[in-house]
Amino acid sequence: MAEAKHERSYLSATIGNYCPRCREGKIFESSNPYQFGKILTMNKECPVCGQPTELEPGFFYGTAYVSYALTVAFSVATFIAWWVLIGFSLKDGDHRVLYWGIFNAIAMIALQPIFMRVSRSVWLSWFVKYEPDWRNKPISKESLERIVPEQMNNW
Repeated sequence: MAEAKHERSYLSATIGNYCPRCREGKIFESSNPYQFGKILTMNKECPVCGQPTELEPGFFYGTAYVSYALTVAFSVATFIAWWVLIGFSLKDGDHRVLYWGIFNAIAMIALQPIFMRVSRSVWLSWFVKYEPDWRNKPISKESLERIVPEQMNNW
């Protein structure tokens, strides 16, 4: 008897950079976000279900908004954590806010490849619906109406 495959949640599929349609195939060619030169190199389609990753030319320009939201949320989280764990003071000569700013800037630079990948994964998941029965429901031409092959990479 074959075991039922564990289905990933939306959150784990998105953070793990899995295809939003089947939640099984990886959308990036390399799993390592720090492999420079391939940070944003995506598979043209999901290696498992065949879902195209670029739905139209310039599709991923919208990820700038998602990346901005993620970095603001990260900065707020580190600010609150710093405030709770170390504290801030308004005394002259207390540089804890400056230290937090330096720490936050270094952390955001170090995590930027991850933010960029998760932003693409989130953006794609907003436009591609999860299909739990993807094996029995192949991708149809009608579902790819946003793709104009003649215009691919024409920018």
